[in-house]
Amino acid sequence: MSDPFAFDLAATDGAARAGTWSTPHGAVPTPAFMPVGTAGSVKGVMPEQLAAIGSTQILANTYHLALRPGADVVAELGGLHRMMAWDGPILTDSGGFQVFSLAALATMTEEGVRFTSHIDGAKMDLTPEDSVDVQAQLGADVMMCLDECPPLPCEPERMQAAVDRTTRWAQRCRDQWDARDRRTAGGDPQALFGIVQGGVDPAMRERSARGLLPLEFPGYAIGGLSVGEAPSEMYRTLEATTPFLPVEKPRYLMGVGTPTDLLHAVMRGVDLFDCVMPTRNGRNGSVFTSAGTLKIKNAAHARDDSPIDLSCDCPACKRGGPGSFSRGTLRHLFLAGEMLAPILLSLHNLRFYHRLLAELRAAIVRGEARAFVAAELAKWGGGANVAAVNPPPGDPTAVPIRP
Repeated sequence: MSDPFAFDLAATDGAARAGTWSTPHGAVPTPAFMPVGTAGSVKGVMPEQLAAIGSTQILANTYHLALRPGADVVAELGGLHRMMAWDGPILTDSGGFQVFSLAALATMTEEGVRFTSHIDGAKMDLTPEDSVDVQAQLGADVMMCLDECPPLPCEPERMQAAVDRTTRWAQRCRDQWDARDRRTAGGDPQALFGIVQGGVDPAMRERSARGLLPLEFPGYAIGGLSVGEAPSEMYRTLEATTPFLPVEKPRYLMGVGTPTDLLHAVMRGVDLFDCVMPTRNGRNGSVFTSAGTLKIKNAAHARDDSPIDLSCDCPACKRGGPGSFSRGTLRHLFLAGEMLAPILLSLHNLRFYHRLLAELRAAIVRGEARAFVAAELAKWGGGANVAAVNPPPGDPTAVPIRP
């Protein structure tokens, strides 16, 4: 029987990879970015719009959906695909990151985590087994192991304890996944990813990866980054981590990040990403362009008849053709409180991310990834970032990319 979650590596350029990841709900060309639909919806964006701008897979949040409306309700409504009216692949996180982000509302033991709901104060227990069962009810194509994401900075003893607990919990998740015959509550095949932790300590990252590899997950995520460390620390950590992950399986960097972060991470061997940044920034009037970021609410755009980005084909820009929206119009809509403005800017930012990774994928296939990344960073004014892609000889501050 063929693997419903096979990963086909089509081309490499240094550590950068271009591949295709298969799922029961369609294939995902990688590298790829997943829009975030925390509560079962990508805010302000219709499913058909997501597909039209190039989204191939989306992410939903286990913790938030388990609290409201409840995993059993989602299952009764036909699972996340039916609920979200999305027939492409869906990934759910485990709820583990909420242990970090809502630390004041959570208590952790070896058994699992007890949350206090931020909605109504109700208590919620989440063990590794519970996390798998809840995600099976949600019905995503891919679910994540429950993990411990320690804060940074972190004392070495605390970090090692978190890494080792993450490994033990991963074994329990794997056992529960097997007990469910690796299927959703609706009977569809479901993949489970292990999560590599370890902060910015290369030795801890290696320890975590080596602990997870014997469990032979269909894919591996890199967690615990973009939590306050400097970008250079994140890039060095990726440089130290990806060599320990299987070449034949997808690698997912959780919760990252800026366009610059995506480029650097792909050059270090990452395939999948998610982040709230493109939609959250769009709702706040900040957009990504081929020349850098732009604040649409600035007075300088009040009478500007040009689109956000002439190179963009999103519903707002349309490459400046008929039906495009000017910067001046979008600024007015924002100041007037019209919901169309944040919707259009969210679509623009998501399209920017999808275009960027599609173009990088093509550059990997051509063997020109390094030049592509350096050119993009230079357009955004990223002098230090360009140096990191093509570091001067002997530069101790650069983060060189493996050849």
